[in-house]
Amino acid sequence: MGNSEKTWTAALAVIGDEILSGRTQDKNVAQVATWLNDHGIRLAEVRIVPDDMERIGETVNELRAAHDYLFTTGGIGPTHDDITVDAVAAAFGVPVIVHPEARRMLEDHYRNRADGLQLTETRLRMARVPEGAELLPNPSSGAPGVKMGNVYILAGVPYIAAAMLGALTGKLEGGKPVVSVTVGARAPESDVAVLLKETEDAHPGVAIGSYPFFKDGRHGSNFVIRSEDGDLARATGEDLAERLREAGFDPVEGGL
Repeated sequence: MGNSEKTWTAALAVIGDEILSGRTQDKNVAQVATWLNDHGIRLAEVRIVPDDMERIGETVNELRAAHDYLFTTGGIGPTHDDITVDAVAAAFGVPVIVHPEARRMLEDHYRNRADGLQLTETRLRMARVPEGAELLPNPSSGAPGVKMGNVYILAGVPYIAAAMLGALTGKLEGGKPVVSVTVGARAPESDVAVLLKETEDAHPGVAIGSYPFFKDGRHGSNFVIRSEDGDLARATGEDLAERLREAGFDPVEGGL
């Protein structure tokens, strides 16, 4: 799916005062990162920004220039503090318009609802887009996401963001997905730091991450080997397991 020589990258801007205040816990970073990796795109950077036009605009312009793709989550609902569309439009130097197709989607969604909800002027705010934008289908609730250049504006509600990502599946160009292999051991991280570095150096094209834990009164670590080459990742896992054995540790494939 694209040129494997190139490393495709994306950034994510998580927008909302409620995330920064701790009132809402973000769940979108993990699901966006996983979805991107399935498309051979690395989530290289995440920023959390407040509901502030200038801050959102600065972040959008910086990240869309630095990466192949920029995703934003949050701030596209019907209320006055949902300003992501306005901020992105300002960043691109274009006005905000009501997209006729988005209006139609909302009209369809609110027509003859059993709960009696109507399409009010407030809810119609969700049809606003930067001029020149495309719509992203949203199978789960009437309001669509928005694509502007290489910027993808998603909802902040995780299940709605997931639906928008689902509608995008297979439509973004990327490289090879990263394959992960995990080896665990009751080995304190500091005891195997040199061994990990030697293993990584012996296998160009892999990265090894170390994730220490403490459970059942004992220290241990999971070592995650990542590579675009699945065979290389698996071979490195076997090599790491053998080195851990030689160092007196009992490796566990798949991690602890």
